[in-house]
Amino acid sequence: MPPLDRRHKPNYPEYFELAMIRIPSNHRALATALTVALLSAGCASVNLQTHVAQTPDQALELAGQEQNRETAQRYLLRIASRFQDQGDHQAARTLLQSEQLAQLAPSLENQQRLLAMASATALKDERWARELTEDLAPDAIINYEPELMGLAAQLQAQTYELAGQPLPGAMTLVLLTQTDSNANPQQLHDQIWQLLTAADDTELESTTQSAIGYEAEGWLELTAAVRASSNELDQQGRAIRSWQNNWPGHPAAQVLPSELQLIATLVDSRPEKIALALPLNGPLASAGKAIRDGFIAAYYMDSSADRDATDIRVIDTSSSAFAELYQELSDDDIDLIVGPLEKEALASLSTMNTLPVPALGLNYLPAGKRAPEGLYQFGLSAEDEARQIADRLAAEDIRQALVLIPQGEWGDRVETALKERMARHGTVALDVERFFRDDNLRAVTADLLGITVSRDRAIQVERTIGLDVEFEPRRRQDAEAIVMVAEPTIARQFKPLFAYYFGGDLPVFSPSIVYEGSPDPARDRDLDRVIFTDTPWVLASDNELRARADQHLSGTRGQLGRLFAMGADAWQLSKRLPLLRQVDSASIQGQTGVLTMTGEGSIHREQLWAQFQNGSPQLLAAPDPRQEREPAESGNRIGTGTDSDQ
Repeated sequence: MPPLDRRHKPNYPEYFELAMIRIPSNHRALATALTVALLSAGCASVNLQTHVAQTPDQALELAGQEQNRETAQRYLLRIASRFQDQGDHQAARTLLQSEQLAQLAPSLENQQRLLAMASATALKDERWARELTEDLAPDAIINYEPELMGLAAQLQAQTYELAGQPLPGAMTLVLLTQTDSNANPQQLHDQIWQLLTAADDTELESTTQSAIGYEAEGWLELTAAVRASSNELDQQGRAIRSWQNNWPGHPAAQVLPSELQLIATLVDSRPEKIALALPLNGPLASAGKAIRDGFIAAYYMDSSADRDATDIRVIDTSSSAFAELYQELSDDDIDLIVGPLEKEALASLSTMNTLPVPALGLNYLPAGKRAPEGLYQFGLSAEDEARQIADRLAAEDIRQALVLIPQGEWGDRVETALKERMARHGTVALDVERFFRDDNLRAVTADLLGITVSRDRAIQVERTIGLDVEFEPRRRQDAEAIVMVAEPTIARQFKPLFAYYFGGDLPVFSPSIVYEGSPDPARDRDLDRVIFTDTPWVLASDNELRARADQHLSGTRGQLGRLFAMGADAWQLSKRLPLLRQVDSASIQGQTGVLTMTGEGSIHREQLWAQFQNGSPQLLAAPDPRQEREPAESGNRIGTGTDSDQ
């Protein structure tokens, strides 16, 4: 392979869609390496060398007294690196974003960028990452000395990722594979694949058309080939093998990403004898039957399923203890058990250390319960939706929100998940109002928006001065949005009350519980402009399985429809559990969302977004972190772009 010409700069697009992928990093080690690089690049004056600032303010004051600007800047970079080595990236950020480093000496630009990328990624500072990548190109890594190029590439890829630009992050690492002969090819190829799979289809197609270089073109064609094969394992395996035949000299053809290696082996190891264990009688019968129908329908729609080898047994769990039923199935040569649906039945499996037969539970264990080896958990988790709402608030730069959540254990779980994820983003829940269905919703809304406090203050003034005063109540002014967790009949009452109590300009975000699942414009006009998350089954426009199910089956809409979609995803998961467990970046484009798995075997879902407009939900794009939030009409800021055991 000819050496890379450092004067050559590929024309990669500057902006790419949001997608966050995990890339491991060790910022303490990186900071240490940067410190060595800084010291070898030049030393500050003796005066500054003898003073080691203990705080950012001290460092800025000392640097401000130095007449030589470059000397002062070298000092600030050295102290910032020292803070990083101590794990204090907030202090490092203060120095790296200071005015004294705004006009850098050219010889210090690369050093400052490395330090800034290290702290931005350590702090998960998306805004800073977007600033750092604004004028950055993937081939910027070739401007570093050879001993720093690997470090620069990893930090640059992580910064692009944090900024919501996975494609240039991937192209950065592709360039690294051409320039660093000591890099671990398996690790690099896994990282490149993680970033490519997170890229948006439109941007991927655009980049494919303008890509320069054998390696980049090959990676992009591989990504397109695997995507074109959808979720079918046989098709994906054929696509991978065909690509390898067409690109025999490509580095990825010789060392496939781990996920693609595993896909090739899964075709021969899919479970053949499956027990679908669901309640078909009693209070959960409707839910159990909807999941059963979705599972069977997806099986018959799957062209890769081996009808001769696959044996699906449907078992009613409503009349027997599941622990006993599980033992019977374990003795009956079953490859996989899909179920149970009931929380109590699922909890009965947590007493074992290892399940002799793997089980895909259709719910989640209670908090604090340990999942045994071999137990997977999948359901329509309200906590997943709460976390997605918190993510959306952060993506739209909303930092202070008011929250409405129903009373009860289900609401407790939603509140905990929402607040934990909001805190991770630095978003504050100014007030959380819990309510019952039969509460006075006017009073609840007035309390939420601060109207009650405003009126009480006016009454106190009147009592103090002994005179009647003219008074117009005002809502609290620090709120930027409302999170409304309420079923449709309640939500249709809350939304007009927000406007009545002077909060009509605040954007409202809700989980899927706010929508019944079928368009009803006459009733849902009261929900206009509410932004909510829901499953692709409900919101996506083109869906062959849904179209066929609507023709031949009942109960494919509303909440039962979401459970039908959950059953369909359970079939897709049954073939890919080892893939999701072993490859962190692996995902499934499911009927209930994009499905991923934690290290403990819990399936998480990433849903779609929509907004009520004239009473009907209109699909929104995912929020783009590169775009600054702008007020929508009438001051309402919007983005572009169910729980089975409630």
